[in-house]
Amino acid sequence: MEWSLERMREWVAGGMQSVRECESSALGTALCLALLFIWYCYRVGCEHSAPSLRGGFSPKPRVGAVPGGVLASDLSAHRGSLKLRQVGGVGGSGVGEEELNGFAYCQSPECFRCAKPGESLNQRLYHSLQEYAKRYTWAGMGRVHKGVREQGRYLLCNRPSIQKPEVFFLPDLPSAPFFSREAQKHDVELLERSFPALLAEFESMYRLPTSRTGSSLPLGWKANSTPRGQWWTFYLVNQGTPMVLNARRCPRAWRVLGQLRTFIANNVFGNACFSVLSPGATITEHYGPTNVRLRCHLGLKVPSGCELVVGGEPQCWSEGSCLLFDDSFLHTAFHDGSPEDGPRVVFMVDLWHPNVAAAERQALDYIFTPGR
Repeated sequence: MEWSLERMREWVAGGMQSVRECESSALGTALCLALLFIWYCYRVGCEHSAPSLRGGFSPKPRVGAVPGGVLASDLSAHRGSLKLRQVGGVGGSGVGEEELNGFAYCQSPECFRCAKPGESLNQRLYHSLQEYAKRYTWAGMGRVHKGVREQGRYLLCNRPSIQKPEVFFLPDLPSAPFFSREAQKHDVELLERSFPALLAEFESMYRLPTSRTGSSLPLGWKANSTPRGQWWTFYLVNQGTPMVLNARRCPRAWRVLGQLRTFIANNVFGNACFSVLSPGATITEHYGPTNVRLRCHLGLKVPSGCELVVGGEPQCWSEGSCLLFDDSFLHTAFHDGSPEDGPRVVFMVDLWHPNVAAAERQALDYIFTPGR
């Protein structure tokens, strides 16, 4: 073989051409894979969109919910066409609802929050979990699967009466009546920084004129049953469903909810509201629906003589500070102050228990989607 400068130039040119062709082919392959991945994500998102407060709620259309962001500029267009769960003053709950321990029980066999533990509920939970696993994955579902499979045993009366969630119990989850603020440090600090804005917004709403003759509460407020005294709530999110008209009147509180990292926004265990307890009032002892959440109370107005008792442990609120507790424990609250002291007011939000993993949260959002 003869070696020459011309032959070397030909080899070099041929090699460079081959490299360029390979780069072009690799680039084309990568582009095709990227397009396929985007298409796959779009299809999955269409099948099961996860609503989020960060950009406004965007759940699947359902009774009581608004498609897209609830604070969007075209909200007025939905107002006449949607039957919202907008609560009024005393006696404002809808037909077919029953007040018990301050909660509205709708008596619907399709409602997880109001259903009594039994075979039908267990079967529905397991069916929903199987649907989720087929569509996504069984990975990380060990505790959820165990909880669903043994739900009847967990909710039977032989469980210690100090903790007895009414709807769903996630096993092997660390539990205590009260939790340190460090459990959800970011959200606790955010709420406490928002104390002045939330207090101002509460006062602007609480002083609104009454909506109807004979009603002692402004529009949007709800009276809950108590053995003595009065307990009122103004919901922004009720059992995972945004209260659209209320949210429009509380833009600052709504923005705070959107900034929380662990707020339960996508299932029936999530609530956010202003809660008012009048002097002399007592809330009946009761259990919450699940142990997968921590209830957070930010004190807005706290007169003397107010106390929260969870699992037999008493704690007092303080203005501008948060209390974190597991409301699946037996709990009650009371205000033993005088009428001159005024009401006790807290801003209440439901946060994820810190030991519930991300995969478990996603599965529980799917299983307990409002209206499912």
